[in-house]
Amino acid sequence: MEKKLYHGAAYYPELWDEKVIDEDIKLMKQTGINVVRIGEFAWAAMEPEEGMFDLSFFKNIINKLYDHGIETVMCTPTPTPPIWFTQGHPERMYVEKDGRVMGHGSRQHACTNHPYFRLKAELITEQIAKEAGSLPGVIGWQIDNEFKCHVSECMCETCKDLWHQWLEERYGTIEQLNEAWGTQIWSESYHGFEQVPQPGHAPFLHNSSLSTMYQLFSMEKIAEFCDEQAEIIRKYSSAPITHNSSMMFSVDNERLFKNLDFASFDTYATIDNFPAYLINSDLWRNIKKGKDFWVMETSTSYAASLESYASPHPNGYLKAEAVAAYALGAEGFCYWLWRQQRSGCEQPHSSVISAWGKPTAGYANVLEVEKMRKEIEPIILSTRPSQAELAITYSDRAKAFFKTESHRGLNHRALLVDFYEKIVSLGIHRDLIPEGAGLQGYKVLLTPFIPYVSSELVTRAKQFVENGGVWIVGPLTGGRTEAHTVHTDCALGNLEQTAGAKVLFTYPMDGSGTIGRAFDVSAPLGMWSSVFEFDQETTVGLIEEGLSEGKSFITEHRLGKGKIVMLGSMPLGTEGDVMLQKLVDHYSQEANIVLRTDVTKGTIVAPRKGDGYSIWFVINMDGNGGSVTLLKEGIDLQTNSVVCPGKLEVGKFEYRMIRINEMEGI
Repeated sequence: MEKKLYHGAAYYPELWDEKVIDEDIKLMKQTGINVVRIGEFAWAAMEPEEGMFDLSFFKNIINKLYDHGIETVMCTPTPTPPIWFTQGHPERMYVEKDGRVMGHGSRQHACTNHPYFRLKAELITEQIAKEAGSLPGVIGWQIDNEFKCHVSECMCETCKDLWHQWLEERYGTIEQLNEAWGTQIWSESYHGFEQVPQPGHAPFLHNSSLSTMYQLFSMEKIAEFCDEQAEIIRKYSSAPITHNSSMMFSVDNERLFKNLDFASFDTYATIDNFPAYLINSDLWRNIKKGKDFWVMETSTSYAASLESYASPHPNGYLKAEAVAAYALGAEGFCYWLWRQQRSGCEQPHSSVISAWGKPTAGYANVLEVEKMRKEIEPIILSTRPSQAELAITYSDRAKAFFKTESHRGLNHRALLVDFYEKIVSLGIHRDLIPEGAGLQGYKVLLTPFIPYVSSELVTRAKQFVENGGVWIVGPLTGGRTEAHTVHTDCALGNLEQTAGAKVLFTYPMDGSGTIGRAFDVSAPLGMWSSVFEFDQETTVGLIEEGLSEGKSFITEHRLGKGKIVMLGSMPLGTEGDVMLQKLVDHYSQEANIVLRTDVTKGTIVAPRKGDGYSIWFVINMDGNGGSVTLLKEGIDLQTNSVVCPGKLEVGKFEYRMIRINEMEGI
């Protein structure tokens, strides 16, 4: 793959005639689109009748695009099996929790675990890889499309059999499963693995272990399917392989990308929730550490379907999104989609070109992105994103625990984005890292909203702390076992013992009138909380009012050269936001984090490192303009002029690139 910044779009040439395709290629050249993604929904066009493959159309498209300087990410079309696969075969279809069987249409209607689906997926993928794998225009592969986006855990008979096999491999004996799950409750004990049900429709709630383990089983099986597809492609192509995923989908991204070559994601966050856009770059940069990621899909202006639509981006915001992605580690920035679809359920969705071939409301912003791409490309290619000193632990497995035990409808992604936004507002450069990631290079580790903390993570974090790091744990972290049961030795299990804290009790503080005080701020406390024994030396946050008055909700324990800080409850409201930010700021200063700025809210600094110099990408994301203070003299790379130390202003959706020589940190 030639080293460049890619600016692309999803394209569906199978929907258009030759005249329109030729027009599209001409317009792509004018617009600056240098890569397209094709094929992910085209199974019926590639295999119109079972066993009759014809890839000639797509080979011709790839070659024609390449002749015009446009490269291709080729997709496997497995999310949309044709009618010949589904008609008369309900046993091949995805089954809902309530037992409803999917019919043909839309996408993801087949069970990806069914052996006939696996066979047919293998055959179509092998045909595509054979035919297109050696074409010079193919620079990458995407497996399927948005695994588990519209569906989650299938309840078909195939999945039931695989579920029983998975349980036996995991637990060995049914006695060990019964013990781990505590199945004596409600007469749920089993005599054999074949008796363990799927968590389908039930009068009330299923056993927590059953619900969570079935989710993890489903996540593992979709990752295995992805592995199989990648193995087939690699027989015929050396181009790198990815999948376009999301924090929203019912997958374990750390496991899903384990055997893929680079990470990519979809996001359609609107400007009023731009942290939900930024968090993706800070995560996917670390899903495949050291490798550039791709924004495989985002809207030129707004997302829409037959049922709903989002607000259009204001002019300038798309450019801010793109420059932020490139600066934070993206190699590709791509739209869904190039030409508006004239039919189907997503025909209202924004695009680069309308169905009738004219520029859309987002077109001028796409041109802005291309102009920006050309300007920053040499700077991006000669630098790398700076190593963050603060990391936030990310866990898709925690997502499964919250789906089972949501308390009052808590959403793991929303919780994390809200928490993340507070770190962004502090101006601290940060990484989101998977549970299994190494901790080298970090000074502060935040681990919020992870009900089950593995012994492996505790061991790595303990060593991190002993070597001088600060580990801030909670809220809602550590209170459940691997099997999603309650600890019986102490409230937080191994985590509590390692942290040196003593939890007296746990309960929901919402609406209890509980007030906590820490860092000279008093704030209401809420969510499911852990209350610690008061200790003059270790108490950082004191409960001033409520059921546990006089007890602790934040403790600090020294371990080796570092500290473990336990945040037992969630500070709420405006005062709570201030308290949480003061907590992170306090320990970031104590840990001597230097990779931070005094950037104003709504503006970010994305730092990159070159050979003996740093580049600050200062980007206004909210459209209100902002500023940041330069500590040293720098060079404005857009004007090639000297920028003196002091306040640097950025306008509405403006970006600035400042080179600072021989800079330690920022």
